[in-house]
Amino acid sequence: MRISIPPLTRVLLALLAAISVTHQITRYIFGGLDQGFLAIVPQWSLFYPWVYVTATFAEQNVVTLLIAGATILYGGKYLERAWSSTEFGKFVLLVTVLPNIAATFFYVLWFAITRDESRALAYIQGSVALQGAFLVAFKQLVPEHTVTILKGLIKVRVKHFPAIFLAANTISGFILGTDSALVLAWTGFFTSWTYLRFFKKLVDLSGASTGGSTIRGDASETFAFAYFWPDVVQPPIALVADRVYKTLVAVHVLIPFSAEDVETSNVQATARGEGGLPSLLNQGGRRAGGGGKREEAERRRALALKALDQRLQAATATKQQPAAAPPRSSAQEPRAESNETPVENSQA
Repeated sequence: MRISIPPLTRVLLALLAAISVTHQITRYIFGGLDQGFLAIVPQWSLFYPWVYVTATFAEQNVVTLLIAGATILYGGKYLERAWSSTEFGKFVLLVTVLPNIAATFFYVLWFAITRDESRALAYIQGSVALQGAFLVAFKQLVPEHTVTILKGLIKVRVKHFPAIFLAANTISGFILGTDSALVLAWTGFFTSWTYLRFFKKLVDLSGASTGGSTIRGDASETFAFAYFWPDVVQPPIALVADRVYKTLVAVHVLIPFSAEDVETSNVQATARGEGGLPSLLNQGGRRAGGGGKREEAERRRALALKALDQRLQAATATKQQPAAAPPRSSAQEPRAESNETPVENSQA
């Protein structure tokens, strides 16, 4: 079966193969160490700044290499077609560099507190941050799609994958000692969600926005931070997240979402939910079945409801506006008019 791969995804796959092979060769030459040439070693990384990019593609063994290759192939194929090569490239660069920098600072701080030299010489490498970031992106684009495993024995919705991924890496980090994967998983998750939630510009496919053809971030309720976790813990997480959000808005780190932003994002999220995850092996990457028709029908329904709501609001505002009445000669008419005014204000 011929697999069509978008251009940037092919470049990333080539980088993964080339850097991983070179990493193993240099480790062999230097007796198990590559002196931080391609992977991040906190003590030396400032002397080799390119490692904040290359470390993501420097896998340690064949198993992690295959996992990284599958992640880039299938995830990149879908996301690059959904966003365009330019936007996908920005996303990959962001979720590659920032988690690696954050992980480096974490290990330097760990060394400063514990004076454990192994923390300063730890290897930080692999595509774990990229994997977590891709899962967040799929949570945004196709949250209700169900992935079946073992011929339908296990069924998991895409929206649950980020929480499962973080839980697995957290447990593994504490039990198996894979602390670098733990740190990269969480930093990749937060970097991806923050960018997609507040900063990435999206084309307004719903037509509900009046501010232009693009919208900033994803203000939909289903992409809020609390909705990444099980229902039982969502209320306390939402409370804490809301306070953090208000604090960041107050110090002008974030721009608050308007009511129109939330409404537009909710319409788009609903339209995306009607579609499915396309076959990752087909030529065009199109949705299977009638997903496109359902999405279009849902979008038209949402637009019609919005237009009807706007007309009702306009009609209500027109009725409530005080009419420019001509001067009245009767002395009783002004008293009747003044009596009606408090009643009208109380209803508004």
